[in-house]
Amino acid sequence: MEKVKVLVVGGTGYLGQHLLQAYDNVILISNGNGYAYDLAFTHHSSPHPHLLGDAIPSSIYFQVDLKTGVGFEAIFNTFGQPDVVVNCAAISVPRACEIDPATAHAINVPSSLVKWLQSFEKRTTLLIHLSTDQVYEGEKSFYKEEDIAVPVNVYGKTKLAAEQFISENCPNFAILRSSIIYGPQTISPVPKSLPIQVVEVYLYSCKTMQKGYKEKSEQWIDGALAKGEEVQFFHDEFRCPIYVKDLVAIILALTSQWISEGKEMQLLLNVGGADRVSRVQMAEAVAQVRGYDTSLIKPVSASSVDRGVKSPADISMDISRLVQTLNIHPVSFKDGVRSTFATEARQ
Repeated sequence: MEKVKVLVVGGTGYLGQHLLQAYDNVILISNGNGYAYDLAFTHHSSPHPHLLGDAIPSSIYFQVDLKTGVGFEAIFNTFGQPDVVVNCAAISVPRACEIDPATAHAINVPSSLVKWLQSFEKRTTLLIHLSTDQVYEGEKSFYKEEDIAVPVNVYGKTKLAAEQFISENCPNFAILRSSIIYGPQTISPVPKSLPIQVVEVYLYSCKTMQKGYKEKSEQWIDGALAKGEEVQFFHDEFRCPIYVKDLVAIILALTSQWISEGKEMQLLLNVGGADRVSRVQMAEAVAQVRGYDTSLIKPVSASSVDRGVKSPADISMDISRLVQTLNIHPVSFKDGVRSTFATEARQ
């Protein structure tokens, strides 16, 4: 059976781990031929990701410094030239980007990765790059890919700069403007305080935010609401959260298309879920699935909390191009919530 080489940059992150599991569990059928995946992934921090590596023994991992590119040459020497590279690595906490914009730019604009890809004699590698809905200004609903991107914070600006750099320097790419990613926990629990580990992680209360940190919401959704305590959520910020397994399916479909057709690919896709929802609506969906009293959820305005970074009000996205291009229909937010809890109950 032939092998397709896939490198996941940022493989120890939330999406990266789900991707590695998915690639490890599928066989690509193209033109009557079966293909298995040779997998490699990068990590930056120590210690080495033994738990993830043990769970996916077919994969190999490399420590890479995305600022300098140190480590990429070792990948080529050991693993060879990848057929597909999925770049999940980023500093994706907006406040952290505001505090250190130089580091945010160095990590979020993948110049060292792209220069490494340019060094290959054969230009046969597809780069799938994860961008963000925060490239949009947030002044209207259901942004389309052709709308002018006007990011309002450093995070969005670095991700837009990355899109421009990739489109100017890569012959084959797919840029995915992703909304909030949610779903079940990963093999190796993600320690970063990002809104992606499980559905509830994003649904932090304003009280928590005013303290300057985020807690895993099982500590306060299952705690505060189960105890009958009121919790505040923003009613005037809107996103299109995407269930992680839908996003994985999209990336697998792009991989399959690239290997099967081998045609030039230069794609920009909005990647969100089926629903435009506020944080209040997200909390209500979780409460309904869990059986909590939704009257305990109290709407407040985003302007009532100083988060130290400007946040766009409405960056909901039109995903028509995604559906037309790949014939993939992401699930509703509530269905994704149900699937999340059903999956975690089985783990």
